[in-house]
Amino acid sequence: MKVFSIAKGFHQVTKNVQPELSQKEQNRLRAIRLYKETGDTSLVCKTFETGRATFYRWFKRYDPKDFISLKDKSKRPKNLRKPKWSYELIIAVKELRKKYPRWGKEKVFPLLQAQGFKTSESTVGRIISYLKKRGDLIEPQRRAISAKRKAQRPYAIRKPKDYVPNLPGDLVQVDTLDIRPLPGITLKQFTSRDVISKWDVIEARSRATAKTAREFIETMQKRMPFKIKAIQVDGGSEFYAEFENACKDKGIRLFVLPPKSPKLNGSVERANRTHTEEFYEVNDCSWTVSELNEQLRQWEHTYNCIRPHHSLGKITPLQFLKNNSIIDAKYPSPLSHML
Repeated sequence: MKVFSIAKGFHQVTKNVQPELSQKEQNRLRAIRLYKETGDTSLVCKTFETGRATFYRWFKRYDPKDFISLKDKSKRPKNLRKPKWSYELIIAVKELRKKYPRWGKEKVFPLLQAQGFKTSESTVGRIISYLKKRGDLIEPQRRAISAKRKAQRPYAIRKPKDYVPNLPGDLVQVDTLDIRPLPGITLKQFTSRDVISKWDVIEARSRATAKTAREFIETMQKRMPFKIKAIQVDGGSEFYAEFENACKDKGIRLFVLPPKSPKLNGSVERANRTHTEEFYEVNDCSWTVSELNEQLRQWEHTYNCIRPHHSLGKITPLQFLKNNSIIDAKYPSPLSHML
């Protein structure tokens, strides 16, 4: 963007903007104002516990149009000690660092000693910093050690910072849970949780693939009593391909987490822990997919319609939805036709 002119009065406004004053600087201003009111130096020095010479320095330096004059002057020496490094030593450090760009002072120092230089490890470190500031040492860009590149996601995106869920269905987190009840037996549980109402849908599968993940979307839509507007998943392979296409076809926004950030899916991660502790660890479960899903369906009903949730003020997700007029107060419990 090009700026062709500056608004009239801009410089005057910016000139009048005064910096924030610390407590010490405010006391200096009060001391100066007290002196102007009373003309009594002794009173001022006694009140603010300072010497006359110090106060007069404040007063002499003070400019009522510029509060920066109340701040301490820089104590940086005008004449700084210049390093006494030989030109030969600087060149030697530079050449070694160019040859071994990841080596620090600890590794460069012994090589310099072997070349006959009499110096210290700290001096080598300071020379490296000096060369970096001058731009004489340019750090090499990191190169990937694997030629494999992750496939571009055609539909999924990172959740925008300004996307804030307010209503049930605005954001449903989805994850998988490994179930290993016996040696040689591994099942996968798909778990989904609405972050607002805490309504969960769970289903077991023999494998977690893009196809089974796509089918789980159908299950979610049938068993969540509100419209799903957005889903958030991690980067697992089961959430690519058919799953991603299904979200696009259904008009459901799909957000994918950055790598190694499960805490951003904390709601469904907590759900997996709850289902493990309150269902799998206390029940004799069947380990065939169809029978386990019948038991999970009963547990899902308990979880959504009977179990009080601390985060909801000790009411159930079902009652939360009714209280907030998301569903009708006469809405039957999800398993009423099965009980």
